[in-house]
Amino acid sequence: MQIQVNTDHHINGHEALATSVRAMVESALSRFSDRITRVEVHLGDENGDKHGQNDKRCMMEARLQGRRPVAVTYQAATVEEAVDGAAGELTRLIENTLGRLHDQSIRRTDPPLPGEHSS
Repeated sequence: MQIQVNTDHHINGHEALATSVRAMVESALSRFSDRITRVEVHLGDENGDKHGQNDKRCMMEARLQGRRPVAVTYQAATVEEAVDGAAGELTRLIENTLGRLHDQSIRRTDPPLPGEHSS
């Protein structure tokens, strides 16, 4: 699973932040790592230089093998809280998506092919 971290010009995108974000994302999504090809993390500060409540935004997009990308956005007071919240929401979204796919495959009832005998 490849994790790409992007920041706007109001967030210091130093390597320590990127390393910390990657670790949080890997931890949250580790059980899906064989189904996810890439996660993109976009961090931003909605108010720029001004301070405000819940002005740090984290948007995460996960690319699942053979599926369309899924994305979530989470806002919080700090970058760390925003990343943690987005990772939690993305985990739930992937669980639901993969759960629906599993349920569909169980309920699938294809008719027998011509020449096949049903038991």
